[in-house]
Amino acid sequence: MKLIGITGGVGAGKSELLHYIEREFSAKIVLADELAHELMRPGTDCFAEIERAFAEEDLYAEDGGFDKMKLAEVIFSDPKKRERLNSIVHPAVKREILRLVANEREAGRYAYFILEAALLIEDGYDKICDELWYVDAKEEVRRKRLKENRGYSDEKIDGILRSQLLASEYKKSCSRVIENNGALTEAFGQIREAMR
Repeated sequence: MKLIGITGGVGAGKSELLHYIEREFSAKIVLADELAHELMRPGTDCFAEIERAFAEEDLYAEDGGFDKMKLAEVIFSDPKKRERLNSIVHPAVKREILRLVANEREAGRYAYFILEAALLIEDGYDKICDELWYVDAKEEVRRKRLKENRGYSDEKIDGILRSQLLASEYKKSCSRVIENNGALTEAFGQIREAMR
């Protein structure tokens, strides 16, 4: 089973490409962001650790879990708090990914294990993955997608783009670049080529 890490800037179209991979290939898809949310549910070690680290903050929703908006407000207003949260969540996610990969290798169900993560490079997944792929799209394409599909404002897009690595940094670290500027069929062709 080949372990492929996929990353790319917001609005690059990773979701569509992941759906295609899941449909067309023997692949287990894991989204690091979704995994992080699962690991932060009440009753988990991660939840308890965050509770202790942020005891002075009101981070809770009515259901007893974390309120995403409150959590985002706290961590994006203070880089030290963001760092503290990341130091709890990121290692937990990596441990869980390694566990899932080991389980799938043992089970032998899939030819590929695809991990999508925004911080693939920053969190050292190049040491774990067999290959890293970068989904690239021009900034104007990404902006258009984010406005049309998510209703983001220019200000919100500017903030997100500033917080991400430059495309040149991603390209330096990734063995394959999937260009996703035009028709999806073009990007699908690049994926078929890469999977050969």
